[in-house]
Amino acid sequence: MPMPSNGTGDGSTPDSHARRSAVEATDGTVRHLLDIDDLDRTELFAVLDLAADYKLAQKQGRDHADLEGQTLGMLFQKPSTRTRVSFETGMTQLGGHAIFLGADDIQLGRGEPLKDTARTLSRYVDAVMARVFKHENIEVLAEYAEVPIVNGLTDDAHPSQTLADLLTIRERFPHLEDVSATWIGDGNNVAQSFVLGCALAGIDLTVATPPDHGIDESVLERAAELGAAPTTTHDPVEAVTDANVVYTDVWISMGQEDEREIRLRRFDGFQVNEALLEYAPEAAVMHCLPAHRGEEITDSVLESERSIVFDQAENRLHAQKALLTWLLE
Repeated sequence: MPMPSNGTGDGSTPDSHARRSAVEATDGTVRHLLDIDDLDRTELFAVLDLAADYKLAQKQGRDHADLEGQTLGMLFQKPSTRTRVSFETGMTQLGGHAIFLGADDIQLGRGEPLKDTARTLSRYVDAVMARVFKHENIEVLAEYAEVPIVNGLTDDAHPSQTLADLLTIRERFPHLEDVSATWIGDGNNVAQSFVLGCALAGIDLTVATPPDHGIDESVLERAAELGAAPTTTHDPVEAVTDANVVYTDVWISMGQEDEREIRLRRFDGFQVNEALLEYAPEAAVMHCLPAHRGEEITDSVLESERSIVFDQAENRLHAQKALLTWLLE
């Protein structure tokens, strides 16, 4: 399938193991998506264009079974609602099949090395989506797999979420280079991939976090090489002023529950609420879900007309369908 594009750029990336997977694919070897900058700018917009086409096709009831007969293995070390349902439903809509593989359902939960799992699954399925804890685990899968590996979330990155985020923003603001976006809260895995995605797409991004909870320096350096590093601050009001988009996520992620009380104190003042949004009167509000209502965002904001949170959630489906088709065709 030919891929439309409205992006430009040379797609240069830092020379890390994860980045090399994309570069080496120019010789005809398999492509992976371990983080969003495994795509260059042209490829990113090609996937977003296809995602928009798929979304329209579904709403119009048009068949788009572009992966008929193909199988996606879905490897989960972490639980999920949106990731599992969107990938599984997406493969069904594309005419393919998805298999859920929990850690306790396969030999991985009994000590099988990841490299053995990767090589075995490559003999059975056409692609693997993995939602794992350590980012190096997804890198091992990609190193040994003979089929595309898609990062469904690691502790460092969440590129499939970023694809949905950019699709959602573009639906509201068609010219991404004119968009001013703000991330408020924790510089977590979702934030780090969003930083890279905004750099690729040309979005002007400001990140406001408490001290010691910012974006990793290596991610900021990668963003600078892709286009522009975000502006960083510890002042939420400064960050959101006149923004087009305000994005937040939970302050306490899976595995951080024992830090709850400390984190609630550190993030005091970073809640996305009506008072903060007075400084961004036209901003659309985003959250990747699940939300801790009353902590990082208020119920009234999440349920307001400004919220495009559930458009974001829906767009996981369409963006991931496009990504899978792009990787497999």
